[in-house]
Amino acid sequence: MLFAHAHPDDETISTGALIAELIARGIRVTLLTATRGEQGEVVAGPLSPLAGTDALTAERERELAGALAALGITDHYWLGTPPARVAGLRQHTYRDSGMTWVAEGVAGPADDAPAGALARADLADVTADVAALIATVQPDLVISYDDHGGYGHPDHVRIRDAALQASVALNVPFAEIREQQAPGVEWFELEHRRATMTDALRHHASQLTVFGDEVVHSGGQREPIHPSVGLRVVAPTQATLAAAD
Repeated sequence: MLFAHAHPDDETISTGALIAELIARGIRVTLLTATRGEQGEVVAGPLSPLAGTDALTAERERELAGALAALGITDHYWLGTPPARVAGLRQHTYRDSGMTWVAEGVAGPADDAPAGALARADLADVTADVAALIATVQPDLVISYDDHGGYGHPDHVRIRDAALQASVALNVPFAEIREQQAPGVEWFELEHRRATMTDALRHHASQLTVFGDEVVHSGGQREPIHPSVGLRVVAPTQATLAAAD
């Protein structure tokens, strides 16, 4: 399984329990992280001075490494760094695009997205880099967000679009993450992975704080910890389509 996520902490918030479950079942899990979350807010406290500095990038790389160790992931790549980079091209760092809240719980593009931001990159270029990793890892399934990026963040939408297009081009099934049970959604009851997911969340201390069964994000938003999650296949392989016919 190849998970394509936008920023450090997304892998745990959205799919931490699922990742832990798959690994416990002996399934190889690869994580692709598109950016370092450079534009994200910082939880008020000792780490506040890191906001807007290069030190924040290093801190979020460190935090991600701790979360991945808690989940059991050993196969992790940054988008733009080989093998998640088109062969022959110089290594490239995709930067966090930032966001703004356009409605309650709904994000939109920031007005000041930096040069090199993922959301400003050509979709074909991003897709080619994702495809390079898929060709190397050869997963049975690529997993990323729904067509709204979960809650509208432009980086979520961009990495989902790129992962979907790369999957289709390479004839690999693609599934989107779904937070609610619905027709066509394979649902995973993962309450037994809550402790592992919570431990991983605590590593992302610059972005969130764990309080019991909730996380409080840097902007003050409270969110219950949801271990259970669903997947809906939206791009089956050509072979699957032929069999269905």
